[in-house]
Amino acid sequence: VQLQASGGGLVQAGGSLRLSCADSGRTFSRIAMGWFRQAPGKEREFVAVRSDYRTYYADSVKGRFIISRDNAKNTVYLQMNSLKPEDTAVYYCAARREIFTIATMTSEYEYWGQGTLVTVSS
Repeated sequence: VQLQASGGGLVQAGGSLRLSCADSGRTFSRIAMGWFRQAPGKEREFVAVRSDYRTYYADSVKGRFIISRDNAKNTVYLQMNSLKPEDTAVYYCAARREIFTIATMTSEYEYWGQGTLVTVSS
């Protein structure tokens, strides 16, 4: 599994961005994919996960962010709407081989992408 995240950038509050994470390996359909973020001076925190066709979101993004995946393209997406300045962070995609449980801790994920910066201006 090799993950490559992209799509970050600068956006005004209330705007939208879509992040992508491509898996260059060949196990995409059999792994769970998640998104985390890390703001300056803070610990990396869970954002969303899609596992075995189930999705789960952090309370802070529920109703604003949508995680989806395209198995044909080996890609998982994070559609971020109604962005707030507090969403500013480096966003990381992550993957784990266990697909039957929902994981929200960084230690539960085996593979990580390099991160993409999202900056939301007020």
